[in-house]
Amino acid sequence: MKVKALLFFIVLFSITVHGQTHTLDSLQQRLLDVDNDLERVKLLNTISNAYKYSDPNKMAEYGNRALELSKRSSNSIGEANAYLNIGTSNIILGNYKQSLDDFSIAKTIFEGQQGSDAQNNDVAEGLAQAYGSMGIVFSEQSNYPRALEFYLKSVKLYERLKNDVKCSRLYNNIGVVYKSQSLYAKALEYFEKSKNLQERLNDPNIGITLTNIANIYQDQANPNKAFEYYTLAKQSLDNNPNPRALGEWYNNIGLYYESQNEDSKTIESWENAITTFKQFDDKFGLSDTYLFLGKFYYERNDLDKALHMTQIALGLSEDIGVLEAKSTTEKLLSDIYEKKGNTTLALEHFQKYSVARDSLINEANIRKSVEASMKYEFEKKELLQKEENEKREIRLKEEAKSSKMKLIFGALTALLLFGIGFLIYNRSQLKKRLTLQKELAEYEQKALHLQMNPHFVFNCLGSISSFIVQNGTDSAIKYLSKFSKLMRLTLEYSKESLIPIDREIESLQNYLELEQLRFNHMFDFSIHKSEHIDDDVSMPPLLIQPFVENAIIHGVIPKKEMGNIAVKFSLGDDILICTIVDDGIGIHTSKKNKENSVVAHKSMALDIIKKRLEMMTSSTAQVATIHIDEIRNDDIVKGTKVELRLPLQYIETRTTISM
Repeated sequence: MKVKALLFFIVLFSITVHGQTHTLDSLQQRLLDVDNDLERVKLLNTISNAYKYSDPNKMAEYGNRALELSKRSSNSIGEANAYLNIGTSNIILGNYKQSLDDFSIAKTIFEGQQGSDAQNNDVAEGLAQAYGSMGIVFSEQSNYPRALEFYLKSVKLYERLKNDVKCSRLYNNIGVVYKSQSLYAKALEYFEKSKNLQERLNDPNIGITLTNIANIYQDQANPNKAFEYYTLAKQSLDNNPNPRALGEWYNNIGLYYESQNEDSKTIESWENAITTFKQFDDKFGLSDTYLFLGKFYYERNDLDKALHMTQIALGLSEDIGVLEAKSTTEKLLSDIYEKKGNTTLALEHFQKYSVARDSLINEANIRKSVEASMKYEFEKKELLQKEENEKREIRLKEEAKSSKMKLIFGALTALLLFGIGFLIYNRSQLKKRLTLQKELAEYEQKALHLQMNPHFVFNCLGSISSFIVQNGTDSAIKYLSKFSKLMRLTLEYSKESLIPIDREIESLQNYLELEQLRFNHMFDFSIHKSEHIDDDVSMPPLLIQPFVENAIIHGVIPKKEMGNIAVKFSLGDDILICTIVDDGIGIHTSKKNKENSVVAHKSMALDIIKKRLEMMTSSTAQVATIHIDEIRNDDIVKGTKVELRLPLQYIETRTTISM
């Protein structure tokens, strides 16, 4: 069983409003004495925020009161903060769909207020909180790409505001997202950034981050580093008590000791976890711990203890209603009774396991369906809210212009209004024309990308056919597993014109590993991304793969000895440079081999890529180029170098706050 990453949750939702240090009683007394609507909204939001640690229903009640008063008094900032409070109460209560709607409305309001210099910092702070809150909802739903998108938006605003406390928590949460996707290097990078800030701030929550770092090293089979960070985490938790984090720490260090075959320390750690979780009746943590012990004793054939621990875990999983835990414990009980020779009870628990597993599958399918529906509704509402906000801004600007012209120029009002109307009409027509041109270029780009998919799939299927013939069934199964993962990544972004550069690198990694298997490791490869490339830099999908394929098939394999392929991503002046270098037979020899080949095969990949680059140049107004050169040293062919120079593009336009 994998250890759990610890996510900063409620701490992200705190709202910077008036009177945070007052107790609830004093705040409610002040509420009776205040007759100013602006102050009443601030107090209502403050009281709502204070209830988040004790009573989410009360939090929602005061948040709704603040919302109602804000709307009556046209207080946009108060209204947005009220939606943040209401969304926080809904996420605590598990109402993810409603919480996402609340946070989305708050985000739209804050985005519409960004031009206000008097409230600039409050608006930026609120917008950052809305982005971070939406990131948490998507993370809880395992929608990691959207979670990462909103976390990155949030942390950029907090970095601009120099709010190191919130940055440290968001860095940790971004690390959790990457860990959940098994991207351990990226996860460790953000956990380290969080740790460095927390050390400078003397943050009492650093124990959570240190535990997450230790878990990364444990997953990477680096026990020395894992133990080093587990030790540091324990020291921090001793100095800054946090029972829930301490209980999880005991569970994690127990798994570490188990991996090191230190049985006595393993048992001691999990017994400490039980003691800690019992202090605040955390049945979720207790269920995990007893299940760990059940498996531990089962693997050592101490079946009586294994049975006792697993039965306790089963009771706890039934109390908390977690199907996954119930399914796991029922399966373990079936295995224990089978070892004990009690086939009747073994069959009974296996049947219960089967029922729980089927329910879990059904629940997962229902959840996926609901999440897909939520995603559609969220994106639809977000678009409608954005359009409504733009219309409201245009309307307010036009009203202000009209009033100013009437006061200053009087008799010239009609003429000026006619001129303004004519100008707006022309700009609108120009905007529509430019928008249509851009959309046309994007659709042409997608069409060319879709032409690449059949070409790519055809080549991969050919590789599978050859591999099955050459390597047999067992090796082919391993090959097909990797191929299915690669196809899933390809299909996931088949409708996208741009994907994150890390996803393109992941696809290349999978493809090169497949070809290594196919050709019995006749070549080595490396992929390097410059540290100066941001996480939200993007590029068209399947643009690099055909060149890597050519480097393998027509470069290193024909030379009949160990070859090397290097793929590198770097930055130039507002351009992304992609380089593929191989030490194969070179361009001219490869062309001769093709001419002498008896197999008729027309490659369309290069022509399609050239057209895609032309479309990219058209849509971005920046030149995209490709250069293919043979590497020579004293007239001796050393290989081939392909260099693509692409316009620097991002996943989504970066949010800008005027300072």
